[in-house]
Parts: sequence; structure tokens; C-alpha cells
Amino acid sequence: MGGTGILLPLLLLLLAWAGAGVVWRPPKGKCPLRCSCSKDSALCEGSPELPESFSATLLSLSLVRMGVPQLKAGSFLKIPSLHLLFIEDNKIGSISKNALRGLRSLVHLSLHHRHCPPSLANNHLEALPRFLFRGLETLTHVDLRGNPFQCDCRVLWLLQWMPTVNASVGTGDCAGPSALAHMQLGDLDPKKFKCRAIELSWFQTVGEPALSVEPFSYQGEPHVVLAQPFAGRCLILTWDYSLQRFRPEEELSAPSVVSCKPLVLGQRLFILAARLWGGSQLWARPSPDLRLAPMQVVAPRRLLRPNDAELLWLEGQPCFVVADASKAGTTTLLCRDGLGFYPRQSLHAWHRDTDAEALELDGRPHLLLASASQRPVLFHWFGDRFERRTDIPEAEDVYATKHFQAGGDVFLCLTRYIGDSMVMRWDGSMFRLLQQLPSRGAHVFQPLLITRDQLAILGSDFAFSQVFRLEPDKGLLEPLQELGPPALVAPRAFAHVTVAGRRFLFAACFKGPTQIYHHHELDLSA
Repeated sequence: MGGTGILLPLLLLLLAWAGAGVVWRPPKGKCPLRCSCSKDSALCEGSPELPESFSATLLSLSLVRMGVPQLKAGSFLKIPSLHLLFIEDNKIGSISKNALRGLRSLVHLSLHHRHCPPSLANNHLEALPRFLFRGLETLTHVDLRGNPFQCDCRVLWLLQWMPTVNASVGTGDCAGPSALAHMQLGDLDPKKFKCRAIELSWFQTVGEPALSVEPFSYQGEPHVVLAQPFAGRCLILTWDYSLQRFRPEEELSAPSVVSCKPLVLGQRLFILAARLWGGSQLWARPSPDLRLAPMQVVAPRRLLRPNDAELLWLEGQPCFVVADASKAGTTTLLCRDGLGFYPRQSLHAWHRDTDAEALELDGRPHLLLASASQRPVLFHWFGDRFERRTDIPEAEDVYATKHFQAGGDVFLCLTRYIGDSMVMRWDGSMFRLLQQLPSRGAHVFQPLLITRDQLAILGSDFAFSQVFRLEPDKGLLEPLQELGPPALVAPRAFAHVTVAGRRFLFAACFKGPTQIYHHHELDLSA
């Protein structure tokens, strides 16, 4: 009885409003200005700002010819039940990656002109942020047509996303770059986009000049040994996890040293210190709890002026080959015999060798020697010794050689101080010229494989050192960046070290301190 007493006056009041021409509207705050609302939908047109005070149960929202330049994070958090969203003929130039956050029931998204199916269109969008559609698993239709998309690395994520969802996606044409203008975005091949870059940035300096840098792993930890002739030592560095830097661990007395070559055999560590004067020495650490100590003077009558030392394995045994640059000295192969390393073969006498490079060709050990007096000579292991196989044509005045493998092929980087340094490829019988690179003042042309990238660094005494990357499609080295600042002063060797999930490049310099660079990977599609 009491309820009827309340309803009757309200009914009479509504009839009075109707007789006076008053129209009923939803409660204040549920339909913003410049919007037309029904129970489940809203159409907003010409508003300079994004409306907010909608009903929480709204199912369809159309935003047409708005003056909103961007969609910010959480723009639609207050209407989580939305099924249809039309954002058409606006001036939106950017969208936050979290703009659509919370729309877990969204089925249709339209950024397109009003006469097309639902879309995000006729806006000013050149790209969409990665993860824009994250959490929108219910989407069945997305229309992006009418936007001036730049079909560069910024759209790569979109191309990779489209095949992974059940939604139909209308993308329209590319507005640029010019080579792709008017192509359908959906017709582009994601595999042809090169959207990953690398960068080497300075990280740390290590005091004294050095002639060589050699990485090695001992007891599961990465180490680096530097040959520092002016300081008269082999300096061993290790990673300091507390300081997040490289620090000295141990140093070996080695006046006039040109190369410090490490060898790890189980718990035993050997360092061959090749020295210009005073005799080359082998240092040894029998176990991890001991320090390195002099063990042997190596081939004192043969190694008169060493210039390079390399490690190689022959018939399951470790050996060193030391290139000797003296007219009276001899490049010597030293192999393990008992506890020490002793001469097994003299090579290439009287040629003043400057560099030795061990490599494998056709499944057999080979040795390449560069000298000041003739073209590089290639030896192969035959029986129980190295025999001359061939030389390298078109390769005069080569100071050093380094090899790398890519795509099943073997390549050489040949360093020339005067003239062009060269890249060659093995054709099954000899090395053939593939590429020439200007290199005045170069003593090192070092290939390095860092993650997926085959790099080659060309050092120079007179200019910035250049980093190149092998482009698989072309099979050629392409310029990547210059190293510096700080600039390298007479670089002589480069090495790559991975530690604690980070990658570093060491650059040993003859007239300046060793510089360490941090290797970064950059995702250009982000």
C-alpha cells in the first residue's frame, strides 16, 4: 500500500513532464557533452577532448572527428565491458601501448573512415606501438585502413602479429618509404625487414699499451691475458662481479713480450710468453690453488725474434707455432712432449715471418704464414709434418692473416699496411679475392663472431678503426661503425669476451691503453 503511494506521484510527475515537452535523459555524468547515448551505445562527435563519464556497462562507442591528438594509457579503463570501438576521421597521431588496456571484451576495433567496417582509420598514424593489442584475445576484426603507415621497422611487429591471431585485419596501403609506397601492408614479407642493429660503446680502459689480447676460460670463468711489452709483463684480467668491471688477477714478468698465448688442459694452465729478447718462456699453473710460475725456456736457439704465436691441435696433442721475424731465426712448431713443449718442426726459414694462422681446410689441419719477403704460404698437415701446399696469389705485402667461417665457406682477412686489405674465400684449391678495403696504416684485420653477427675490425694507425659486418645476402663485409671515442691509438689485436650475459670487445693498442667496448643489440622495431 505504501509503495503504491510513492509510485503514483512519480507517474503523475512524468506525465506532467511529457505534457510540457520534457525528454528523459540518463542520469547526469553518464552521457558526456557532444555525445548521443542510448542504453548500450554512445556516439561522440567534434569534442576537443576524450570523454570519460560513460556508463560502465557501455557496449559500443564511436569517436568521430574528435580533436584528440593522442590516446593515452588507460583511456578506456572505465568502460571495460566495451565490445565495439570506432575511432574514425580523427587527428590522432600517436597511441600509447597501454591505451586499450582493460578492454578484455572488445570484439571490433576501427581506426578507419565511417563507411567501412569497424576500424582505426583516417587518423594520422604512421605506426602503432608494439603490444597495443596485448590482452585483447576476443578481437575478431581490426581495421587500420586510411592511416599513413610508414612500412619500416616500426610495422614489423604488426606483420608478425597478424598471422598469430584469429581476427581479420584490414591494414590498407603503405604511405612510405618510397620503395614500398602503395603496397598493401598485409602483402609485406616480415623476413625481408632488417630491424636489428648492434652498437659498440666504450666501457673501460686498461692502462698500459699492449700488443696482443687473448681470451680463455679457466675453472668456468672467463679471463683475458694481455701482452704488455713496455710494462714487461703478461697481465691476466678477470671479471669482478661486485664492481662489474675487469680487474687484474695475476701478472707474469715478461720483458719485451709480443704475445701471451694461453692453453688450458683440465686444471692446468699454461701461458707461452713469446719475447723479442731474453728468450721465450712457458709459464704453468698445475692447479687452481697455485700461482703461475716459469716452467721452461722455449727453443732458445730457434726463436730469435718472435712476432706472433698461435695454438693448434695436431693428432690430439696441443702445439704452438711461433712466427719468427729474424733473418737468422726460424718459425717453429712446438708440441707437447712430457711436461714441456719442444720443437717438432722448423718452417719457412729465412723469410722473416710476421704472422701464423692455424685453420682447417677440407677436414685437415693447415697453417698459413705471412712474411715480409713473399706472398703468404699455405701448408697442410701431411703424415707427421707440415708440407707446402700453395701460396696466395694477388697478395703481396701482407702483414697478417686471420680466417673465419660463414655459410659453409672459409674466408680470410688479409692485413696490408700499404694499399688495400683483402677478403678472400677458399674455392677448394686456393683462396680467391672477394673484396678489397682501403686500409692505410693497418696492422690488424680481425674477424670476430659475436652472437649472430660475423664482424671484422680493421685497425688503423692513422684513422679511426672500422667495424664491418658480413651481409649474408651479399656475401660481403659492409661498414657498421667506427670505434671511438676514445679513439684507438695504433691497434694491434681485438678479442671478444662474454661474461655475466654481457659481451665485450677488447682492443689492444701499441701506443695507447687497451680499450674495452660493450656490445649492445638494438631492436629497431620497438
